[in-house]
Order: sequence, then structure tokens, then C-alpha cells
Amino acid sequence: MFAVLKTGGKQYRVQAGDTLRVEKLAADAGETIQFNEILMLGGDSPVVGAPLIDGAGVQAEVIDQVKGEKLIHFVKRRRKHGSQRTKGHRQKLTLIKVTDILTSGADKTGVKAAVGAGSVSSVAVEAAKPAKKAAAPKAAEKAEAPAGADDLKKLSGVGPALEKKLHAAGVTSFAQIAAWTEADVAAIDEQLSFKGRIEREGWIEQAKELAKG
Repeated sequence: MFAVLKTGGKQYRVQAGDTLRVEKLAADAGETIQFNEILMLGGDSPVVGAPLIDGAGVQAEVIDQVKGEKLIHFVKRRRKHGSQRTKGHRQKLTLIKVTDILTSGADKTGVKAAVGAGSVSSVAVEAAKPAKKAAAPKAAEKAEAPAGADDLKKLSGVGPALEKKLHAAGVTSFAQIAAWTEADVAAIDEQLSFKGRIEREGWIEQAKELAKG
């Protein structure tokens, strides 16, 4: 029997005994965790979820917290002469070994759920919430900025629409942006489809200056 599970925005086909690397999870080496987002169960009687299969789960043992291969990318700022640089990044991953595939009753096992970890998690969780409210009344689109929020439109390339997206993702101040790590930037890029805008426009550097003022 095999299962197709979802974690860290990716899908994996696994079976008992498989060892794989997934996006970093909030778990220590030696812990047993359970993946509850199961898209498909394969075998003699395949089952396909809609989109998930109720009661199904995949249990695994955390072997270690590791890093992926180093990725090199180039950053060139627009309208900044001589401001080209090379950056390296190694993604944080969790090495796991699949121990069991549950076709039912996974919600009653009491095993710790597999949850993403790191500074990205809080940003990603907040950014994911608005996606579930696509059918909300139009009046909600005119919601005012949170009390005490900075004027994020002072950042290069940020207009009213983009400012609303940042507020929805829980980003309301220059201090937050100034403290972003590479992982935070990658999370915001992915969740809000910024496609490198943060680095191109130099938001972090601008936010540091604006936070002082």
C-alpha cells in the first residue's frame, strides 16, 4: 500500500519504510509524527480524496533536521549602479522515515501532527487565511488598515492594493519588514506571488530607515 501526502506545499508518494526529506517540521529527532493531509491511498482498493481522505494518515519517525544543497542566485537592483551581488541559500529540511499508513482512525491516535517550523510558519499561516475567504462580501475589501499600522505605501512599489495584501498577511509595520530573514522573504514571495519584488525594490533596507524615523 502507498499513500500520497501533502506537506510544505508539496506532494509525496510514500509507503512504509520510505525515507525522505520534507520542508522543515516542528519536531525533534526520534519523535513520531503524523501527516493528516492525505490525498490518495493506493493498493488493491485505491481511494482518492476530495481533496483529502477523512480519517487517513501517515505516521513517520523524525530522523534528523538537515539542510538541502546550496543554491546560488544573483541579485541585481534596478537603477542601482554597481549594486549586483551573489547570494547563497540552503533550505532547512527534516529527514523522516515512514513507519505506518493508516486508512482510518488517524484522527484518534493522539500522535503529534506534522506541522511546519521556523520563522516562516507564523507569516505563512497568516497569509494563508485570506485565501479561504475568496467569496467574502465586497464590503470586506474596503476594510480600514489595522490600528497603529505604519503607512506601508512609503515602500517602493507598494500601492493601496499591495498594502492590503500585506495587512492580510499580518504585516503592518516597518519593524516587521526590517527584521525579515531570507526564509521570511521566500514565504511572502510564495504566498502573495511577489516574484522577487522584495529584493528588487530593497524593502528591507527601506524599512530599516523608515522604522528609525
